[in-house]
Amino acid sequence: MTPDEVIADVRSWDGSLILSPAPGSDFPEIAWGDSFFYYAPDGQVPQNTQPYGTIVTKDYPDDTLSRLDEPGRWRLNVHVGSRTFEELTGEAPRAISDDWDYAEQDTVLPHPVYGQLGWVSVVDPGERTGALAMQLLRRAHDDARVRAERRHGGQPAAVAPPDDGASG
Repeated sequence: MTPDEVIADVRSWDGSLILSPAPGSDFPEIAWGDSFFYYAPDGQVPQNTQPYGTIVTKDYPDDTLSRLDEPGRWRLNVHVGSRTFEELTGEAPRAISDDWDYAEQDTVLPHPVYGQLGWVSVVDPGERTGALAMQLLRRAHDDARVRAERRHGGQPAAVAPPDDGASG
């Protein structure tokens, strides 16, 4: 599984918005090359809402335990909530032990920084975790859709015109 395969799959989901900052964009250089997944059928990045999933391709200053600066490594991060987090890791988000090897590949792990908020991560999803990782990402997308509809009084959020390029 590659980041491009994940992005292509997520792009096909209704209401999907993928923000992928690139060199020369208005986004901070540290975010270039990474991708952020939102439910946004109007094609606009939701205000006051975090992405439900991300792809990170490098270490960040406060996030180095996955060793993403090593060649070819990347990490899929997904917000799964407390219950699913505990089912996947065997630990409660607010009681994560120090026993995790956050650099282990193709394994569902607590997110090294945001695990306490119900996020999991997979470094280089592959044969063991690829299908599960995509199921978790799809569920996170669907959960984001439900939250967006609740914010709009139970009505579906506005949908962008089909060829506006916003699904990106």
